[in-house]
Amino acid sequence: MPAAPSDQIRVGIIGSGGRGQFLMKIFMMDTAVRMVAVADVFEPNLEAGLSVAKGARAYRNYQDLLADKEIDVVVIATPEHWHHQMLLDALAAGKDVYIEKPLCQRPEQGVDLMDAARQSKSIVQVGMQRRSYDLYLKARDIRASGALGSVRLVRSWWINNNLSEKPATQLTGRLDWEQWQGPAPHRPIDPDRFYHWRSYSDYSGGIMADQGAHIFDGIHLIQGVGFPSAVNASAGRVHSSKSDTPETVIVTAEYPEDFVAVFTINYAGMHYPSRLDQLNQFDGDRARLDVGREFVSVYTQSMPESPESTITGSFSEATNAHVQNFLNCVRTRTPPNAPIEKGFQAVLVTQLANQSLRQDRRIRWNASTRRVEV
Repeated sequence: MPAAPSDQIRVGIIGSGGRGQFLMKIFMMDTAVRMVAVADVFEPNLEAGLSVAKGARAYRNYQDLLADKEIDVVVIATPEHWHHQMLLDALAAGKDVYIEKPLCQRPEQGVDLMDAARQSKSIVQVGMQRRSYDLYLKARDIRASGALGSVRLVRSWWINNNLSEKPATQLTGRLDWEQWQGPAPHRPIDPDRFYHWRSYSDYSGGIMADQGAHIFDGIHLIQGVGFPSAVNASAGRVHSSKSDTPETVIVTAEYPEDFVAVFTINYAGMHYPSRLDQLNQFDGDRARLDVGREFVSVYTQSMPESPESTITGSFSEATNAHVQNFLNCVRTRTPPNAPIEKGFQAVLVTQLANQSLRQDRRIRWNASTRRVEV
């Protein structure tokens, strides 16, 4: 039964591309949600968003959407280079916010956002859905129970291939290119930068940061830790003709809790079904915990070749649970599963990894000063 008008949550979305439309549909599964506004600078995306949210108001500038007093909640599903400023503006407008990951592009932006969140009364959820996924929560509980013993090493990989994507050469509709670029360096209009922005360092941390934010957040959740103490990274050369971010990267993160996490991403490998494209292994001195998208297995020292136990789950439910957690927190004004600090801790590892690649050195993070140590 639909909620009474006074109980309804009025939502506006900024960025109604593929991910934005997906989130809109999930939000609208809650009968109390009314999707009342859609903002996008690319006309086909705006029209697609309006077709999902029938009767919603259209905005071609996100500031106009934020000025709409009827809106309670804002969903930010734009490219990464806009996240920092849009979230600051949404907090200043007094909105509750669901923002896609990665949270931001640079460490100082993450510090800035944590400070802004502390001064705000807004509920903010970063879109790292593993924090609401029952399978990952069970994995966290297994590790916390002591069944693994001491975990000194976590190994993780994510394999896929994006080299088959052909560079985009034309736009399929009207785009406000200058507004889309926003805080990024201004370039001549380029359809490939628009469609494949994750491959360009002007707009993202590359595929390593895009996927690594998920991986390191899962590691942080299961290990029960926060900020890294140091990060080192190595990468292969860039193979795409237009990208400037590598497809193959190895990241080593050190933690003050006395363990090391190693993440290997290779988007120049073969294609896997999504349920098999990644694995996280927590190497304890009593047992090993393997965590995939849809299974958690424990391997004991006495029987290392086959799992002692396996739990299965459905990753397709993770985002649904994460959105519902956010909406429940909007109602109750309680902290969500993935607040800004957790979002920053995860993306910080990838930011330090990119800095390591640029400077060819190990990068240390000082959690007390909240700065990179020179």
